[in-house]
Amino acid sequence: MNFRLIPALAAAAVLLACSEDVCRYADPLVGTADNGHTFPGACVPFGLVQPSPDSGNDAWEYCSGFNIADSTLIGFSQTHLNGTGCRDLGDVLLLPFSTDAPVRDNPYVKESLKATPGYASVQFQSGISVEMTATEHVSHYLMKYADPSSRRLYADFQNGMVNAPGNLLFHVLDAEINYEDESTITGHLVTKNWTEREWYFVLTFSEPYTVRTNVPLRDKEKADKVILDFAPGSKPLGVKVAISSVSIDGARSSMKAEDPGWDFSAIRRAAHEKWHALLSRVSVKGTEEQKKNVYTGLYHLYIQPNNIADAGEKLYSTFSLWDTYRAANPWYTILNPEMVDDFVNSMLAQYDKQGYLPIWPLWGSETHCMIGNHAVPSIVEAYLKGYRGFDAERAWEAVKTSLTTNHPRSSRFDLFDEYGYYPFDIMERESVSCTMEMCYDDYCAALFAEALGHDEDAAYFRKRSEGWLNLFDPESRLVRGKDSKGNWRTPFDRFALSHAATHGGDYTEGNAWQYTWHVQQDPAKLIELMGGEDAFETKLDSLFFLDTVSEGNTGFVGDVTGLIGQYAHGNEPSHHVAYLYQFAGKPWKTESLIREVFDRFYRPLPDGLCGNDDCGQMSAWYLFSALGFYPVDPVSLEYVIGAPQIPEITLSLPGGRIFTMKARGLSEENKYVESVSLNGKPLEGYKLSHADIVSGGLLEFTMTDKPKQ
Repeated sequence: MNFRLIPALAAAAVLLACSEDVCRYADPLVGTADNGHTFPGACVPFGLVQPSPDSGNDAWEYCSGFNIADSTLIGFSQTHLNGTGCRDLGDVLLLPFSTDAPVRDNPYVKESLKATPGYASVQFQSGISVEMTATEHVSHYLMKYADPSSRRLYADFQNGMVNAPGNLLFHVLDAEINYEDESTITGHLVTKNWTEREWYFVLTFSEPYTVRTNVPLRDKEKADKVILDFAPGSKPLGVKVAISSVSIDGARSSMKAEDPGWDFSAIRRAAHEKWHALLSRVSVKGTEEQKKNVYTGLYHLYIQPNNIADAGEKLYSTFSLWDTYRAANPWYTILNPEMVDDFVNSMLAQYDKQGYLPIWPLWGSETHCMIGNHAVPSIVEAYLKGYRGFDAERAWEAVKTSLTTNHPRSSRFDLFDEYGYYPFDIMERESVSCTMEMCYDDYCAALFAEALGHDEDAAYFRKRSEGWLNLFDPESRLVRGKDSKGNWRTPFDRFALSHAATHGGDYTEGNAWQYTWHVQQDPAKLIELMGGEDAFETKLDSLFFLDTVSEGNTGFVGDVTGLIGQYAHGNEPSHHVAYLYQFAGKPWKTESLIREVFDRFYRPLPDGLCGNDDCGQMSAWYLFSALGFYPVDPVSLEYVIGAPQIPEITLSLPGGRIFTMKARGLSEENKYVESVSLNGKPLEGYKLSHADIVSGGLLEFTMTDKPKQ
């Protein structure tokens, strides 16, 4: 399919008739407990800023700045990460107060915390209330003081989400704060935590301020912390913060273009309309809980990637690619085609900057977090699905260079070419996981090269993509570390989890049981190595049944969550695994497991997620699986059939096309698939093509309470 006309088609798309406000089902509070690491604040789709209350900033539970278990807030910062396992952002902390001096932990009324897409509000026990909304680059607040005679605001430009309390002292590398006039403060900062960023802000008020106190800076602190006074009055204080990755003038221009006045209600309405237009591309017939899960999942998917360019320009970052290449990026290719070319061009722009494709980019800088180079499958998927809004040969150059030039973390291609795998005695960390994931990237590169006619390159990457075979241990029938002399890792603890990036070990946030199935490109070969379909089924059964916990775990493995036996739904390498039963002719086991995951790990509550939402990947798994299929191999242009979990879902596609899934007879008991038809004809096999979806049509499941064996 040719998508050259996608922007025009998307603009002219006929959305489903939607008489209800679907935004009311999206709940930003879902995932704010435990390690869901979401935030409850306001934002617009793909926007740069996310004003939100913060309850902490110096521990793992504060990756997003907020945990609903806390009863106090430290203030409101303007930038946040959604569902990640690392800490950064949290720029420009603001705290309204009326006492002599601000304190760090301020009690708030839990029941007062309200959040909906594009808006949030909360009230402190002191009576001060704060409302917040946003445009793409501007946070907008209304602050109401219970004591009109004492209206003060603490502004902390040193603030950030940091790895430990001490990091607050020196994560600001450089800062220049300017008090331009009686209603404006501007700043330029260079900060470093997860990655180094250079950014700019314009902070402006609806009323004049006076600087009451410059809070003394501690040793190594570089950015101001000030207390501002405002004249007595009962009118709410308006506060706006514009952020730019380019310049102060860029922040000022964005504020002028997006939010030039002080009409909070108008900005809130505009944010709501943007969310409603996007979320209403999906229509759901199901229970209130199911609707809440669907629209909350969509909401989390569209918080990022973030446009880090100033108003009127496009440059996207915050690509959690180790997670999102699996299902989030495939979702965008179906429901958000107008975004895909921009995403690819943004990845290519970072390639131009750093010499290899992004791995886990934040604000245009590389974090080198996680392994593999999974911009590759996302770019290849886009091209193979017909996207042509980027230079294909330039993209191929980026793919080839990124997979043949050594760069930090997992990409020691000299070792890979010499040994056909990563030897654990040379590459001391994550050797097995890196091998498995790089082999998938190589497979994707081979498909891209074939499509472009680069046959020699295609043969090279196709051969190298088979390197995982060197680490399959026929005795244990698991992937296992091997040294440079060809010796297996001994002793071999197949249950030992490791956070290998920091503490050594052969697996990335996982163990041998979890990574053995990371052969998305060739399940048939894995079945053969296991000894055939029956042996494969038995081994896969063991994954879900064995609950052994090793005493040899190393490092922090708290994000290996959502366990069913050794299967870890809270960690992305497991996300395709339940669908592998289909390849072995045992679909009812896929169907049963999907229901179990839905029931246990997706509840529309603050603690309803079993792990980090990971920039929408957990949500994308839910959305695909609710529809009854999943992209086991995203670049294959096929989706593996599972079992739908919602009676009816309709997708509004570009050009007025409509794709509808109906699950007839679906109930608590009827969780198995009796038959599947596409546009009235029986679906042959267990796969659905991408073209079948984006062309529009009707996918119908007939459900039953009996496994179809």
